Amino acid sequence: MKIAITGGSGFIATRLIQELKSDGHDVVIIDIVHSNPVDILHQDKLNAACAGCDVIYHLAAAHRDNISPVDEYYEVNGVGTQNVTKAAEVNGIKKIIFTSTVAVYAMNSNYADETHSPDPFNDYGRSKLEAEQHVKTWIEKSSDNSAVIVRPVVVFGENNRGNVYNLIKQIVSGKFFMIGSGQNKKSMAYVGNVAAFLKTRLVVDSKFEVYNYSDKPDLMTQELLDVIYHGLRKKRSSLNIPYFIGLLAGYGFDVLTLITRKTFPISSIRIKKFCADTTVNADKAHKDFTPVFTLGDGIERMVNHDFKEYIQK
Repeated sequence: MKIAITGGSGFIATRLIQELKSDGHDVVIIDIVHSNPVDILHQDKLNAACAGCDVIYHLAAAHRDNISPVDEYYEVNGVGTQNVTKAAEVNGIKKIIFTSTVAVYAMNSNYADETHSPDPFNDYGRSKLEAEQHVKTWIEKSSDNSAVIVRPVVVFGENNRGNVYNLIKQIVSGKFFMIGSGQNKKSMAYVGNVAAFLKTRLVVDSKFEVYNYSDKPDLMTQELLDVIYHGLRKKRSSLNIPYFIGLLAGYGFDVLTLITRKTFPISSIRIKKFCADTTVNADKAHKDFTPVFTLGDGIERMVNHDFKEYIQK
């Protein structure tokens, strides 16, 4: 197959491309960071880039915390997804595989499965839910159109500079302080497993499917920290800061961000997310997919790759 991948230079997409190429597929990278840059907000270029393709994997997104102005979430995730569906329509492409997010659920969603009513807690989640609706609208335009929506949890792995990397970096630098009891559970996913799962969705024959994706079993924050500290060969501090004190500090940094227009590693939303139960039900995804790596394997691989110099010291 000839497959277009938006956000093709991104973290998950680069691993997915390896998976697809190993199966002999021809891949077209659509990304603003590429030798031949294409922005999903530029309809004509997007249409041309998708010409001759059989399937579109839509991974391009605005996803960082605290993007300002928030309109960027809706422009890239909402309008951008609508443009992708238009490109599919123009080129006669009948299948879209779209990576949404579990942020379409409430923050404490009580182990939500795919039938759970969406209730996004931030603009990122709301913009992704809007994007899902654009995909659904496109499906209804033709009986031949089909789509798969995958809602991943926090995805980590080698060369990623997201929340898990920042957590490990803070631990390495000695700047990490445990906030809350650490008894809250986190659903997480290793990038190697996510890419492999996305590849398997090529063979889904039904018109429309939605999957949550996380690797199981879920880890408590305390357990996650134990794995990280063990991988770093570092002794863990017993100091715990009460949640309400950490949250007050987060609000203080929110004010500093507004005043200085600078982004800080601490914010109220990050404190809330760190201390919340953020778990989802991914039974549907695992009915026909067996991950290659455990969560512990993934964290160990990331620590050994991204913090190799620290470990050697």
